[in-house]
Amino acid sequence: MKQPILLSALALAVLAGCSPSKQQDAPKAQTTAETAVEYVSNPADYVDPLIGTKGPFDHRQAANVVPGAVLPFGMFNFGPETSYTEELLNESERIRKKTMDENKRVPVSPGGYNYDATRIKGFSFTRLSGTGCMGASGDVPVMPFTGEITHSPATDKLDSYYSAAFSHDNETTIPGYYQVGLDNGVDVELAATLRTGVAKFTFSDADNAKLLIRTAHSQLGSGDAYAKVDAEKGEITGYVTSGNFCGYLGEFNQRDYYTLHFVAKLDKAILSSGAWQDDKVQAGADSAKGGMGYGDNGWPDLGKGSGVWVDLGLKDGETVTMQVGISYVSLDNARENLETEQGGKDFAAVRQGSYQAWNDELGKVKVVSEDESQLSVFYTALYHSLFHPNVFSDVNGQYAGFDQKPHQVQGGQQNQYANFSGWDVYRSQLQLVTMMDEKRGSDIAQSLLNQANQYNGVWDRWTHNNGATGVMSGDPSTIAIANFVAFGADDFDVQGAYQSLYQAATVPTELDLSYEGCPVFCRGQHPSLDQWQQLGYISDKSNSWEGASETLEQASAFFAMSQLSSRLGQAEHAQRFLSESGNWKNLYNREATAELGYIQGRNPDGSWKGDFDPFSRHLFVEGSPAQYLWMLPFDGAGLVNTLGGDAQAASRLDGHFKNDQGQWVLYRDSAEFSDVSNQPSILTPWMYLFTGNAHKTQETVRETMKQLWLDAPDGIPGQDDLGQMSSWYVFSALGLYPMYPGRADMVLSSPAFSQAQIGNIHIKAAGASDSNRYIQALKVNGTQSLKSWIDESHVNQPVTLEFSLSDTPNLTFGQAREHRPPSYAVNP
Repeated sequence: MKQPILLSALALAVLAGCSPSKQQDAPKAQTTAETAVEYVSNPADYVDPLIGTKGPFDHRQAANVVPGAVLPFGMFNFGPETSYTEELLNESERIRKKTMDENKRVPVSPGGYNYDATRIKGFSFTRLSGTGCMGASGDVPVMPFTGEITHSPATDKLDSYYSAAFSHDNETTIPGYYQVGLDNGVDVELAATLRTGVAKFTFSDADNAKLLIRTAHSQLGSGDAYAKVDAEKGEITGYVTSGNFCGYLGEFNQRDYYTLHFVAKLDKAILSSGAWQDDKVQAGADSAKGGMGYGDNGWPDLGKGSGVWVDLGLKDGETVTMQVGISYVSLDNARENLETEQGGKDFAAVRQGSYQAWNDELGKVKVVSEDESQLSVFYTALYHSLFHPNVFSDVNGQYAGFDQKPHQVQGGQQNQYANFSGWDVYRSQLQLVTMMDEKRGSDIAQSLLNQANQYNGVWDRWTHNNGATGVMSGDPSTIAIANFVAFGADDFDVQGAYQSLYQAATVPTELDLSYEGCPVFCRGQHPSLDQWQQLGYISDKSNSWEGASETLEQASAFFAMSQLSSRLGQAEHAQRFLSESGNWKNLYNREATAELGYIQGRNPDGSWKGDFDPFSRHLFVEGSPAQYLWMLPFDGAGLVNTLGGDAQAASRLDGHFKNDQGQWVLYRDSAEFSDVSNQPSILTPWMYLFTGNAHKTQETVRETMKQLWLDAPDGIPGQDDLGQMSSWYVFSALGLYPMYPGRADMVLSSPAFSQAQIGNIHIKAAGASDSNRYIQALKVNGTQSLKSWIDESHVNQPVTLEFSLSDTPNLTFGQAREHRPPSYAVNP
């Protein structure tokens, strides 16, 4: 594994391809005049983009994060697309059957890159980081190639011929820069600006130097593609039209919904060109058109797609530089993006700018530590939290809308953002982004409103570029908007967003009443809103993915709506939505099993859904009833009372995190236990707070961090989900968590750093260590406190939290009812 180089901004002239290793000196520090605290400086030095690229069990289990050249929230994400080998196929009989028997194209990993892969088939302009579905984007991979064109790349099974082997020993990954030496003798270096990329391809043997532009070969196919070579100008232009996110899970998303335009300029002569379409190859051609399609079931078929290649006039050891601009609006905008962001800059300048952008952004969260491994895990997690939602508008402010028309950012909005994995990121990632930059939070909020306005008022829960996908469940947009406002990001059309969300929460739409796209892609923002209003729950027979888990998700959304209503002076609305958030109680069955009660699916007539198994992974969305039981962030006291009180609830939590032998079970064991690598369980460690056992929250959070988050390629548990899981780690390491939908109150665990700063919160925890994981005492702004939470005042004023930590718990901290986090719902 290539470890991150510890370098300063001035050291960016280090030669690509050198073998980087961690510096043994103590971490560099910067001193702030206000506090005289020596925080880590140059945090980008500690980022290792390869953390999370390897699966702990097999390659399908990776976090699916993407190494490559990208800026914080960058539109252009330039990096490697790996290909299958026989060794990787041996790990999955399902994938082997798809590729070898059914002749389908299947990405190695959703981000395009996997640590266990040994071949690269190209370097694409766009990727998503950490998705759970099989792939998306990965548009226009470019492959430096030195062989003969013997057959169409579209027919190249497993991309075994038109690819090259590589080794991690010849790979460099640092924020904003990627380098790899391919076994075909080509050294590749990549850097990026916000909307453009630049590559240096150095051919040791230039006799047959080519670039393959695989225009149609997006990760999960394409509806159309076009490329044109202009040898006189030394450029390749074109577009790809694609979509199909999670399309293999249902036919609704097997469609086009975005088009990416590109211009690629070369600084060396193009001697000749050629093209392919499907299985036909034409030497001398200068254009090609045709997509891969999405097959008959969401898997693209082998043998489909188009692209071009160019033959280069190079000498041995010579480098060709390729500058690329992209736009989702037009080719003209792609050119303008390229000229504006790269005009007059060489590769070194772009690379240094990329590094500095990351260093500046990561530096907004400051910590003190002498543990380099801890810093690597922490700042890599912060790095992965800052990829999405990403900038989607061009330098001129234009962007492609959800109505498939061009639009212009208006008013104070600086950028339009895209790629909103709502079911994931509403839980903590958007709060982290907002604490670091309220203006960015406001722009993301306005972006979501713009998308809804262009999509007939529907706030889609998982947006991909300028398309709605409907993936997952719940109504995450309402929670996101309420959280943005709560955390101070209100520089957007708050009233317009509220009116739209109010309409969606009170008037069932045709999509709410339709099963279209279900179960995975239910189109309604509030599936079966009629049942919610009439029955007080969403039943097992409904227009949702699964009624019981949908009810819990909607309960959080309605609570968030109550908080937003209250902030905007809508007291009557606030009371209505607060009352509706209590609908979860209608699905609690005290006799779900002979021993215990659970949230259980219910039929429209009020009877309970049969064949109940609390440990089934299939009854709820990506989780079991045992795991979903605790997903009530706004009404912890109500849940504890429902379960029979503090002792009973704490005992059930104990049995959820540890087995009968007293061993921790935190990750992908039986669904009887927690899985703190996935959304339904990530809140659960903090639910101890509502039982008065704050020390068990502290112990469980720290143990989860220790076991599941590592300074290694397999160091992220499960999919990173566009930064959500990484944001969980960032907050956990700081000893904070934004638990409440629509509020900025923070619940507390024990900080892992002796000093830290985020937003207005300054954290002091002398003696913080792995063993000192318990809070002995706490001062808030100099005043002693036994509360296991802080209120929203940190949004507008400085708050200092001074922890005293120990290796033994203080049972009185957070124990009394007045010291526990509040429950805001109406309880009986």
